[in-house]
Amino acid sequence: MGQDRRIILWIILMVIIGSASVCTAKWIGQHTGEEPEDLIVEYMGHIKEKDYAAMYAMTDPESSSDIGRERYIERHSKIYEGMEVGDVTLRGIVAGEPEGGRVTVSYTTSFDTAAGAVTFKNQAVFVETEEGYRLSWQDSLIHPDLSAADRVQVSTLQAERGRILDRNGNALAGAGTASSVGIVPGRLADEADAYRQLAALLEMDEETIRERSKASWVKEDSFVPLATIPKIQELDLLSPRADEALQKEYARQEQLLAVPGVMLTDVEVRSYGAGAAAAHLIGYVQEVTAEDLEEHAGGGYSSGSVIGRTGMEGLFEEELKGKDGCEISILDKEGNTKTVLANVPKEDGQDIRLTIDCDLQQSLYEQFKEVRGCSVAMDPYTGEVLALVSTPSYDDNDLIKGISAEKWAALENDADRPLYNRFRQVWCPGSTLKPVVAAIGLKTGMLDPDEDFGNEGLAWQKDTSWGAYQVTTLQAYEPVVLRNALLYSDNIYFAKAALRIGADRMARELDAVGFDRELPFEIAMAASQYSNGDTIETEIQLADSGYGQGQILVNPLHLTCMYTAFLNGGNMIKPCLRYREGAAGEIWIREAFTAEVVSEVLEGMKSVVNDPGGTGYAAHRDDLILAGKTGTAELKATREDTTGTEIGWFAVFTAERSVDRPILLISMVEDVKDIGGSGYVVGKDKAVLDQYLASQ
Repeated sequence: MGQDRRIILWIILMVIIGSASVCTAKWIGQHTGEEPEDLIVEYMGHIKEKDYAAMYAMTDPESSSDIGRERYIERHSKIYEGMEVGDVTLRGIVAGEPEGGRVTVSYTTSFDTAAGAVTFKNQAVFVETEEGYRLSWQDSLIHPDLSAADRVQVSTLQAERGRILDRNGNALAGAGTASSVGIVPGRLADEADAYRQLAALLEMDEETIRERSKASWVKEDSFVPLATIPKIQELDLLSPRADEALQKEYARQEQLLAVPGVMLTDVEVRSYGAGAAAAHLIGYVQEVTAEDLEEHAGGGYSSGSVIGRTGMEGLFEEELKGKDGCEISILDKEGNTKTVLANVPKEDGQDIRLTIDCDLQQSLYEQFKEVRGCSVAMDPYTGEVLALVSTPSYDDNDLIKGISAEKWAALENDADRPLYNRFRQVWCPGSTLKPVVAAIGLKTGMLDPDEDFGNEGLAWQKDTSWGAYQVTTLQAYEPVVLRNALLYSDNIYFAKAALRIGADRMARELDAVGFDRELPFEIAMAASQYSNGDTIETEIQLADSGYGQGQILVNPLHLTCMYTAFLNGGNMIKPCLRYREGAAGEIWIREAFTAEVVSEVLEGMKSVVNDPGGTGYAAHRDDLILAGKTGTAELKATREDTTGTEIGWFAVFTAERSVDRPILLISMVEDVKDIGGSGYVVGKDKAVLDQYLASQ
C-alpha cells in the first residue's frame, strides 16, 4: 500500500511538471520577439510603408475603439498621408508590469511632416490574447490630444509672389483682381440651356462644363468655377483708354450674368501694369502642370501653384515664388483648434527691382506698336537698361485673366508675329555699324581721319574682278574724309575702309568688341556675328561689312554696348537689368578703343544729328547736344532684286556727361522701305526723347 501511494504521488508530480513545461513553452513561443516593446516598434514602422491594413491586423478589436477595418484604414491614410509623414522614430520605450492581462508601453514618437518635425510622448496598451499581445487601439494613439470626434487639418499658408518693380517703384508685375465665372448648380433654371450659353460665351466645351458641375465635391449651393476673365466695371468704360475690345468684354460679362445660376466673383491674380508695352520683357506666370511638378519635385510647388514661364517671371522664379508655409492642427468637431502639431511660417517672395523706366518703356511702345521692330535704351555711363521693347506685342494680362482660343490662335497666326521677341535676336545693322568700323580703322592705323578718299560719285567698285557688282551711296560730297563720311553715311568710304583694314584684322577687332560672344546680361541674347562661316571669305563680303551689310548680324543690346565706348574713353560698359542704388557702371571690355579714337569718331556722330545735312538732323535739340547714327540695311534675294525690304535704324545719345538724364537709345524697324526709310525711325525716337528729356 505504501509503495502504491508513492507511485501515485510520483505520477501526479510528473503531470504537474509536464504541465508546467508545456505552459512555459507556450509563453516563450508567444512572446519571444513579440514583447510589447517590439510590437509598438513594428506597428509604427508600418506608417512609412503606408501599410495600414497590417497595422489594423495588430489591434485587438474587442478592446479597441469601435471603428472597423475600412474606417480605420481610411482615417490613418488621410491623417498620415495628409501630413506627409516621413521616417517614424521611437525612443525611450518602457513597458510597465503586466496587470490584468494588459501591459502599458510608454514611448516618445518623432516623425517628419510637411510642416516640420512632430515629437510627442504617448502610451500604448497591449492586451494579452490567445494569439499573443494585441494593441488596444484608440484615436489618442495617433496623438494624445486626438479624440474620435476630432480631425487633423493640414493647411497650406500661401506665400505671396514677389512683385517686379521698375526703377521708380512702379509695379510691372504684382497682385491684381480678376473675375471668376462659375455656376451654382441649384440655381440653374434650365441646365442644358445654361451649359449651351456658357459654352458659347466662354468658348468651352459643353461636356467640360457638365463634368465640372457634376464633380463629387459639388453640392447644390456650391460655386463651381469655370473660367477666369478680366474684371471690368462701368467706370472702366469711361476711361480714355477704353476701346472696342473693352466694350465687347463688358457686353460678354453682362450676357454671362443674364444666365440664371451664373455668378462672377473676385479672385486674386497676377497683374501686369505695363501690359503689352513690357510683355516680352516681363513675361507671365501659369499654373503648374503635372510635368512641372515632376521636374521641380521638392521645389515647394503643389497643385494650384503658379510658375514663371517667360521673361523676368521665369528668370527670377526662385526669388519671386517665395515658400509656402504649412500648419498641422487638431480641430474639434466645431472646427476649433485644439492643438497645433507643427507649423512652418510662409516666406513671401522677394520683390525684384529692375533698372527699367516704365514711362520710357511705355513711350517707346506707343511710338512703335504698329510696326515690327525693337528698341533698347540705356544709361551709357552705368549700363542700366532703361527700356527693352519688342513690337508688335501681346498683353500678358490676357494670359492670366483669360484669353479665348480664338484670340490665342490669332496671335499665333498673325503675320507680324506679336509673340516673337525681337530685342533678343540679331539683325543686319546697316550704317549703324559705321562708327564701330571707323574706330577699328583708326585704332589699327589703317585710317587717317583727314585723308580724302576721293569723290567716286554714287557707285564704285574696286576693279573689274567684281564683275557687275558695285557699292552704291546716296550722296556725293567733298572732301571725302571720315567726318563727312559719317555725316552723309557714305557706303563707298566705309567699303574702302574695310578693304584697308583687311578681313583677318576686321574679324579680330570685331571679336575684341564682343562679336561671337555671349553678352554678359541677365537675359540670354543671340550673339552678334560677322560671317555665316568662320571668316570673312571674299573682298565683296568684306567691303559690304564695312557699312554693316554682307553677313554681319548684330544684337541691338550688343550694339548699344559698343556705342557706350564713345562716351567712356573707349571702354565698353556692361549692361545690367537688376537695380542697385548708386550704380557706378562696370566695364565689360576695357580699352576696346583709345580715348583719342572715340573722340574723333564722336565728333562725326555729333554732326549726324546737329549738322543740317546730317541723316539724323530731324532729332537735333537746341538745349543739349545729341549724337548718333542712322542706318538702313537692304534685304534682298539677289543684287538685282527690287522687291526686298529695308531695315531702318537710329542710334542716338546725349553726348555730354553733365545732362541730368543721360540716355543711349537704339531703335530698329524691320521694314521702312515705303514709310520713309531710317527717317521714320528718327522721327519716332525724337518724340520719345522729347518726352523723356522734358522732365530734366
